[in-house]
Amino acid sequence: MVTLYDTTLRDGTQREGLSLSVEDKLRIVSKLDLIGIDYVEGGFPGSNPKDIEFFERARSLSLEHAVVTAFGATRRKDLAPEDDPGLQALLDTGCQALCIFGKTWDVHVTETLMTTLENNVQMVRDSIAFLKAAGRTVFFDAEHFFDGYKADTTYALEVCRAAADAGADAIVLCDTNGGTLPHEVLRIVGEMGLALDAKLGIHAHNDAACA
Repeated sequence: MVTLYDTTLRDGTQREGLSLSVEDKLRIVSKLDLIGIDYVEGGFPGSNPKDIEFFERARSLSLEHAVVTAFGATRRKDLAPEDDPGLQALLDTGCQALCIFGKTWDVHVTETLMTTLENNVQMVRDSIAFLKAAGRTVFFDAEHFFDGYKADTTYALEVCRAAADAGADAIVLCDTNGGTLPHEVLRIVGEMGLALDAKLGIHAHNDAACA
């Protein structure tokens, strides 16, 4: 079975000169519901007043199929999940489905997060387990996955396995830079399917004009 997860309201707005109002976002959710999209990512709660208002008003939408989903990050490197404001903001939306992203490229762990590879794995595990304990559907966006997999296959797989073991409902392999070619995607997704006992998703970008 194929599940469709739409990111128009967040990733689709990351371009110059495009800004959706709350009314725009609510109308788009309703249209996506009509065409049978399974999950609609509404935005990053707590990041701006517009997204806060959107999630408040989205609760009153009468949707037949689509599930509005909130997006956020794993816990901070020095906080327990129950003390992390970002994870709490996700729960406060009231959304049944949540998506969190985490680092799978080792260089981003050490240079961007400035933490250890081991702690990053624990951050992923803790965050997902915390949200699952709250009774939510949780998707894990493996950020920069394809670049990370090509740089250090063992570590990228370790992060994804931690997410699966913590109860993630699906592991979404993200080509965040958009530079992975179709034959590479086919090979790597196939390898992940053999290596990981979990539902897999893919989030691609068209920077290489291969769509």
